[in-house]
Amino acid sequence: MSETEIIGYGAAILLLLVLSAFFSASETGLTAASPPRIHHLAGQGKSRADTVLRLLEIRDLLISSILLGNNAVNILASALATNLLIALFGNAGVVYATIAMTLLVLIFGEVMPKTYAINKPERVALAVAPVIAVLVRVMAPMLHAVHWVGSNVLRLFGVHIVREVLLSASEEMRSTLQLHAEEGTMVKHERDMLGSILDLEEVPVGDIMVHRRNMVMLDADLPPQEIVRQVLASPHTRIPVWRGEPENVIGVLHAKDLLRALSAVRFDVSRLDLPRLVSPPWFVPETTTLRGQLNAFRQRRAHFALVVDEYGAIMGLVTLEDILEEIVGDIRDEHDPASRLYRRQPDGALVVDGMATIRDLNRQFDWRLPDDDATTIAGLVLHEAQMIPEPGQVFVFHGFRFEILRRHRHQITLLKVIPIAAGSPAQG
Repeated sequence: MSETEIIGYGAAILLLLVLSAFFSASETGLTAASPPRIHHLAGQGKSRADTVLRLLEIRDLLISSILLGNNAVNILASALATNLLIALFGNAGVVYATIAMTLLVLIFGEVMPKTYAINKPERVALAVAPVIAVLVRVMAPMLHAVHWVGSNVLRLFGVHIVREVLLSASEEMRSTLQLHAEEGTMVKHERDMLGSILDLEEVPVGDIMVHRRNMVMLDADLPPQEIVRQVLASPHTRIPVWRGEPENVIGVLHAKDLLRALSAVRFDVSRLDLPRLVSPPWFVPETTTLRGQLNAFRQRRAHFALVVDEYGAIMGLVTLEDILEEIVGDIRDEHDPASRLYRRQPDGALVVDGMATIRDLNRQFDWRLPDDDATTIAGLVLHEAQMIPEPGQVFVFHGFRFEILRRHRHQITLLKVIPIAAGSPAQG
């Protein structure tokens, strides 16, 4: 073999290795590129970003085209190297070619380009998109035929290819939030807020409402002086008003309306006409989602609604602030009473109020207690125990130890919770 032929073979092999590196970098860059980032670049007018988005929409053809091109250049490079080394070294050239091409393809055709692409996926994707788009367009007919042959061969062996259902947008965002949280690139409070926004469509108002047992209500038949006293003593600005029986709510009294009325009658309480001050009550089903209720609050420009069950019985109330607290956490002002739903103990246990919601505890301590069958921690214990427990009784389920500390009638009011599954104290 002449020197010119050897140089020609070497140049061809070098060119094929460059193409191999190109295909490897393209595969990694296009599959690892962040779709939100590419969308952002497309919105800034970068035409190549639009090309990347179109390629990602036909991911099967994209990957097949790149793999076909990569395999073709690698096989051709190996064949040329084998032919060259056999001419130089005889039959031993096969061994030399195998070793040399394995190292060259591995280092320069796979590891180096893919390492670069995985660190700068968007840059690589934008750079290779125009060439890969042409490649996909040219190879599409052949790839469709290859897919058809492959699917039918697999079908002969009883394998049926079914495309997996893609994650919904919310599920994908949840996975992204979880990934960032595990990597430590997102603080817990931010993750909780974003996760709570995604939960608005799934959580009914019945899960966050103020239960009727804890509602502050006014009896319309009380003397005006007593009504004014109760309104002033309450930390709330909107209070339901009932007549005859608590189930018969006739309206909602706003403290500011009461103040205006008092000013109008020169603070002569006896001249107050309470029925004219109350606004009509707004009743919503307990199954209404938080997102639906938030939209309803915005449309009606209201902040307060009474929650009823399927029979029309009042279950509690929900406010705009309750929904906002589901997103940003507890909101308290100088008039809100101090409330501690849980207290940390030196041994790592938590003394928890029975009315503490499972959702709040899960979010605060990264627990995974189920909330499908109960809303509060006390309700969960009752559901799992299938009995009314006595103080001092201990239950273990879902990887936690629950000790009943206090009970009022049939209601668990205080209990101690110890996460035993993790083997470590709760972190919050």
